[in-house]
Amino acid sequence: AKKWINIRKSYGNFYKVPRNQTKLTIMLKNLGMDYDGRPHSGLDDSKNIARIAISMLQDGCKLQVNERLHAGQLMTVSSSAPLEGAPAPQMPHYR
Repeated sequence: AKKWINIRKSYGNFYKVPRNQTKLTIMLKNLGMDYDGRPHSGLDDSKNIARIAISMLQDGCKLQVNERLHAGQLMTVSSSAPLEGAPAPQMPHYR
């Protein structure tokens, strides 16, 4: 993959929270969810990240590619569109 969505960056930008609030367990907690599965399991981490992405989409986030590789270097992809935002999620956040 040469382009991807860094969900931590998207979450932080969308909910206007600092980087220290974008750890997987903190994002889940702030969205009213518990971690499902075994910690540090790639498959379980992926499923939990997908749950965060779904919640963000339901809150109105438009997920876009925000990182890419160029000549072996990690690059941030800037958007020409203005950043959209929503209030930071407050625990509990039930659906």
